[in-house]
Amino acid sequence: MLSEEVAGALRARIMSGELRPGARIRLEEVAAGLGVSITPVREALLTLRGEDMVELEPRKGYVVAPLSRQDILDVFQLQGDIAGELAARVAAVITEAQLAELKVAHSKVARARRAADVETCEYEFHRAVNRLARSRKLSWFLHTATRYTPARVYSADPGWREGMRADHEALLAAFAAADADAAKAAMTRHFTDGAERLVKHLDGLGIRDY
Repeated sequence: MLSEEVAGALRARIMSGELRPGARIRLEEVAAGLGVSITPVREALLTLRGEDMVELEPRKGYVVAPLSRQDILDVFQLQGDIAGELAARVAAVITEAQLAELKVAHSKVARARRAADVETCEYEFHRAVNRLARSRKLSWFLHTATRYTPARVYSADPGWREGMRADHEALLAAFAAADADAAKAAMTRHFTDGAERLVKHLDGLGIRDY
């Protein structure tokens, strides 16, 4: 749905610090910027209000809700816990053929240069891992939680790219060894590193009151 795409775009702007806590969100400006009508923007804001991403203030309209450091750490901890459990399950059942396919997916991420390509290949790698866990509901919860990850912040960061490749290699090594604990640790670290980098990014923007 178009409103979901608008909600995703606004989520990314909020989590990346482009839209700061307390900032007013003008429906007309958002609609014009995204090339859509007012209706999907209004629907998207209702969705984000339900997620506590925005608030509706009398005579002011929609504003970005407060976002604390602990909120960020909590979101990424949740992501890491779920993703780590899925990775542990994969380590217990993965076949040589499936491992070979993941290595190919990882090589695509490693070769990607444009930020958009990195985002796409990284998403495909993790989706392939999660499918191997055969845990539909847990994977759904992870997908929901990762909606709050501002992917462009990471894909444009050379340091994150290097760490991502190292995490993938550690994860693949754990899968090859059928080591569930190591797989969980590698995957969880991948997400906790993301939290640290996002906090550093927001600090760099001068956002001190989140």
